Amino acid sequence: MIEYPKYKKVLFCTDFSENADYAFEFAFGVAKRDGGLLYILHVKTDIADQAYLEGTGDQGSYPEITEAIRETAQRELDNNFQEHYAKKIEGIPFEIVTKSGREYQETIGFAEENDVDLIVIGTHGRTGMKHTFFGSVAEMIIRHSPVPVFVIPSKERAWPTYPDEKPSSHTPM
Repeated sequence: MIEYPKYKKVLFCTDFSENADYAFEFAFGVAKRDGGLLYILHVKTDIADQAYLEGTGDQGSYPEITEAIRETAQRELDNNFQEHYAKKIEGIPFEIVTKSGREYQETIGFAEENDVDLIVIGTHGRTGMKHTFFGSVAEMIIRHSPVPVFVIPSKERAWPTYPDEKPSSHTPM
């Protein structure tokens, strides 16, 4: 019998998109199966805010503004979570966390600081120019993560439950 790894600390990353909602099901499933703690992380990107402050020369207030943005995002996440995920997560220990910064850096930093066993993240599956301009948070997390990363494609791109129902337009990489 093969022993599968137990993931006692699962980090789920959300941007509140449909893709993240779909990925939540997988993160929740792993945490429930293994009796683990589920971290729900949202990172508020502050790059535009920082660029604005650097342009105005008002660096002194940047830490206070960043903290206010983080607190607002935390309240939004708490409210969104209570409405969206709370009924699904009963019986599983969880923590809601909001960070401010670059998504992949904050995610990796949180995973390292909290001894996370698995990161679960959805991907938008951008290709071509969209991928070039917007990049891929999932790709950066995969490249820099010290722990396994479970990347969930968008529901539209995911393969159906039954292999014989694979869409004919899907071409494997």
